[in-house]
Amino acid sequence: MKILSVRKDSTASELGLKPGDRIDAIDGSRVRDILDYRFKISDENIILRVRQNGEIIEYDIEKDYDDDLGLAFQDFKIRSCANDCIFCFVDQNPKNMRDALYFRDGDFRMSFLYGHYVTMTNMGWKELKRVVEQRLSPLYVSVHVTEPDKRQEMFLYGKDDFLLRKFEYLTENGIEIHSQVVLCPTWNDGQYLEKTISDIHQFSPMAKSMSIVPVGLTGHRAGLVEIPSVTPSYAEKFISMAHQLDSQYRHANGGRFIYLSDEWYLLIGNTLPPLAQYAGADLEENGVGQVATFMHNWADGMADISPQFDTPKNITIGSGILISNYFKENFIPQLNDIEGLTVNYIPIRNEFMGADQVTVTGLLTGKDIVQQLKGKALGEMVVFSDRILRETGGSITLDDMTLDQIGAELGVPFKVTSDDPKDFFNLINNGN
Repeated sequence: MKILSVRKDSTASELGLKPGDRIDAIDGSRVRDILDYRFKISDENIILRVRQNGEIIEYDIEKDYDDDLGLAFQDFKIRSCANDCIFCFVDQNPKNMRDALYFRDGDFRMSFLYGHYVTMTNMGWKELKRVVEQRLSPLYVSVHVTEPDKRQEMFLYGKDDFLLRKFEYLTENGIEIHSQVVLCPTWNDGQYLEKTISDIHQFSPMAKSMSIVPVGLTGHRAGLVEIPSVTPSYAEKFISMAHQLDSQYRHANGGRFIYLSDEWYLLIGNTLPPLAQYAGADLEENGVGQVATFMHNWADGMADISPQFDTPKNITIGSGILISNYFKENFIPQLNDIEGLTVNYIPIRNEFMGADQVTVTGLLTGKDIVQQLKGKALGEMVVFSDRILRETGGSITLDDMTLDQIGAELGVPFKVTSDDPKDFFNLINNGN
């Protein structure tokens, strides 16, 4: 493992380790990646073998249990997914985008580190045993369907991947698993969905949850398998059925097992479940309880900071279409009730991905934002969620436009913000 940086005043700095040095082994055992490193570095006495300037040097180290030595490492190579799922979003991206948008992530390490959902089809028993040995819990697993023939038909994997055996092994050995179903009408709904829920629920309570999300389809599916879209009428019927299944499949302590993503409710303009229904689930990054969490945190944050403006502020806020009706009724009025603040709200259609299919904020592009806002009265600045950026902490949209480029096209500063009210009001007051 190649060292990327060394923190000042750290154990590694005292040892004289430098960027470019490589960690070969800890206690005689090879270090393959950051998970190996974290697992093996936890002992209070270790022997660290390092390759420095062509030489191998061993350090006998006594340290605190939580001392990570102060090292940061070069990113490891991510394993690709072994499937070619009929609904995979990668296949639905427009042509001529950057290579990263066409990569299928199927790495269990990313599942543990960042909560990415993976299918486990490319995980053999060696990887499963490593998960247990290193206590890589929880994992996030895309199940979609458990009936073997239908599973092969949807995954295009070509053979049985023994999913339920893997669930049994992991859960019996103390690994918690959050599962996910991307629901494709006529493919894995109905009896297939009920079997999938039953098959995974048997591993409760270590099988912690099953999130059900509607399939995402873009306007770029030429040549791909036909999948019906999730319409508002379908969503309305499904929500009713899912609530019945939720009552039937619970954990032994009465806790919820089945969760629906917010998109189901937003599709039909229905009232979203209260935050209490998601207690302890921690599935916001999968779009489950995200809106309820946002509104709760916003209310708390507003109470803490009591925003005020010395001079009147006039701004424009934008988002995707999916959340627009909810924002118009529940969020934007709160902002316009703040003395000295005027908010103009403009939802953006995703012409780049397919306006009738892709409606979430996180997949908006700079080009669509510019085309639909240019020439309008926008006030002092335009503000969007930082979800439109291609990576956390970045400044580039999915179509590779910078925030400054968008601002130059619009004639006013274009900014992004987190969900934290403090960040939002700091941005309005200070411009950053």
